[in-house]
Amino acid sequence: MTINFDKNSDGLVPAIIQDVTTKNILMLGYMNHDAYAKTINTKQVTFYSRSKQRLWTKGEESGHVLKLIDIKADCDNDALLILATPKGPTCHKGTDTCWGEENTPNYGFISHLENTIASRIEAKDIKKSYVASLFAKGLNKIAQKVGEEAVEVVIEAKDDNDDLFLNESADLLFHYLMLLQAKGYKLNDVVNVLKHREK
Repeated sequence: MTINFDKNSDGLVPAIIQDVTTKNILMLGYMNHDAYAKTINTKQVTFYSRSKQRLWTKGEESGHVLKLIDIKADCDNDALLILATPKGPTCHKGTDTCWGEENTPNYGFISHLENTIASRIEAKDIKKSYVASLFAKGLNKIAQKVGEEAVEVVIEAKDDNDDLFLNESADLLFHYLMLLQAKGYKLNDVVNVLKHREK
């Protein structure tokens, strides 16, 4: 990979750091040729500090290093995306990211749906919320509903109506997410089990 360090007069290119697991953006730093070479050689993300005017390995004082996984250059070869595994918080202020966000896995709409389910459970408005009303009936009723939806998915899988199959699949996933929360878990707990099995 050829990186255009000469595009700017200071010889620096921006380096965006992304957690390889969660896909969250952790920070932005700058690299010159030497910082890039040291990152490759040590497998620890190293920047050129514009304030200190020297190479700076992330975590050299705090121990909160960024373990290099991969580096990608953009289409003009003048910006880098660095995939890394953080050890501890990334920001010098003690937060997971330099934007003050928690570095937790996000599954897009599914995570949004999990949060919606959690808020409905907390609200306990059984007259307005299907989720709250089902939770009020207890774990056995939620588990039974998952079983019913699973059977319906199997039945629709044997037919040729894709619309019904997808709708029943959505119902199953929705109720499964509810069951997970009833047991005190989130989808990420299941993902971690699958990751462990992959090894």
